[in-house]
Amino acid sequence: MDTLDTLKAETLATIASANDSAALEEVRVAVMGKKGSITALMGDMRNLSPDERKARGAALNAVKTAVEAAIEGRRGELKTIELERRLASERIDVTLAPRPETQGRIHPISQTVDEMVAIFAAMGFTVAEGPDIETDFNNFTALNIPPEHPARQMHDTFYLPPSAEGAARVLRTHTSPVQIRTMLKNKPPIRIIAPGRTYRSDYDQTHTPVFHQIEGLVIGEDIHMGHLKGCILEFCRAFFQIDDLPIRFRPSFFPFTEPSAEVDIGCSRKGGELKLGNHGDWLEIMGSGMVHPKVLENCGIDSTKYQGFAFGMGIERVAMLKYGIPDLRSFFDADLRWLRHYGFVPLDQPNLAQGLSR
Repeated sequence: MDTLDTLKAETLATIASANDSAALEEVRVAVMGKKGSITALMGDMRNLSPDERKARGAALNAVKTAVEAAIEGRRGELKTIELERRLASERIDVTLAPRPETQGRIHPISQTVDEMVAIFAAMGFTVAEGPDIETDFNNFTALNIPPEHPARQMHDTFYLPPSAEGAARVLRTHTSPVQIRTMLKNKPPIRIIAPGRTYRSDYDQTHTPVFHQIEGLVIGEDIHMGHLKGCILEFCRAFFQIDDLPIRFRPSFFPFTEPSAEVDIGCSRKGGELKLGNHGDWLEIMGSGMVHPKVLENCGIDSTKYQGFAFGMGIERVAMLKYGIPDLRSFFDADLRWLRHYGFVPLDQPNLAQGLSR
């Protein structure tokens, strides 16, 4: 018995002193393995008498149980210790000041949208939004776009599987469906702008499959073309920050407006450099017009009582003009070097009082 007591005490001490899982496993094998000390003592019991074997077996089982319990207890302690060591070695000190080169920048598209919203908000417009996946009715039919119109063709439009109700669906090709949703849901007077992503099957230096538009809609009883001209004139001069920027309206055609007009702003192309201002040349930037009576009627608005105007422009296009960005595709390249150059300080929010961009 003295031998068993000594073995038990020495083994428990060795278990308690094991400083990692590997050392603990070595102790377990040395004591409980095929050639372990306790295993060897159990094998020697074959030479004992039945009474001695019974007493010896009970004592060995008690030692074995105590050793197993000690090993399991120490294994749990070591797991906790090893986890704490790992956490300490892998810990990141988040209290350190950020490096200057990791300072974020606002993307020019986000900045341009904020600038536009600030200008139109001062004119009394509110922001309206809609889903990117639209019904064929909202995207085409309600806007007086006939079935044979080229804009409906597969080479221009991303068509999606029909809805559960069987309605045709598309990735919206413009933000005009937001105007339709607004007119279907609200009664005049209406004064909204609708910025957002749009999708068309095109890709080159001046076109991308995904791009951004902002459209405006005003509906009321006494709205006329003069309101449209005044609104666009004030916007362009505020956005480009050129007080004497000339504006020209050219007759055009859009299915959803009548009359329709393309809007040009003054510029110069001398020396191969584009410069905005009163320099004698012109550059087209947006389309506009009076809302077609059929569009009003499609949305349940009495066209004999109400009329309105609408306009729309590409956000990337005006951002390129204002900030001198040469290639449309670079907006979507996720190049941090480009963003550091053309991006904006996050806390520098645009407003008309302090200036749109500084």
